Amino acid sequence: MINKNDLQAFVEDQLKDTEYFLTDIKVTPANEITVEIDSQTPGDIEECIKLTRAIEDAFDRDVEDYELEVGTAGLTSPLKVRRQYDKYIGQDLEVLTTDGRKLHAMLRSVSDDGVVLTTQQKVKKEGSKKPVVESVDINLPFASIKRAVYDLKF
Repeated sequence: MINKNDLQAFVEDQLKDTEYFLTDIKVTPANEITVEIDSQTPGDIEECIKLTRAIEDAFDRDVEDYELEVGTAGLTSPLKVRRQYDKYIGQDLEVLTTDGRKLHAMLRSVSDDGVVLTTQQKVKKEGSKKPVVESVDINLPFASIKRAVYDLKF
């Protein structure tokens, strides 16, 4: 079976001088390999082809029989690494938290520890009979994010 750590190091080395970055690698017991990359701009099929060929040259199929799929993270793919969050600053996200909350919010900023989301919430002001809708910032550590995706609206 292909060693996932060796493959990850190889892919990261291949991408280091490009605008692309690794978001995920999966290697199943049946040696089915999926490599997912992303960039700040829309993905290019040529980069996927180039990376596929480089992997096939470095990891001989005669030695290790494997199935390989290299693709880009789609618009509806979950965000997995910090650089993907950076890509979506100022955009709306749908975030499922580890405590079960589902937030629809704008990604305001990203740090090494987590994100700041701006969401609209009803807030009851003192002396007011009805709640009003206000923008509220939520600091959310990465450890509290179960799943985050671009909030695609039609």
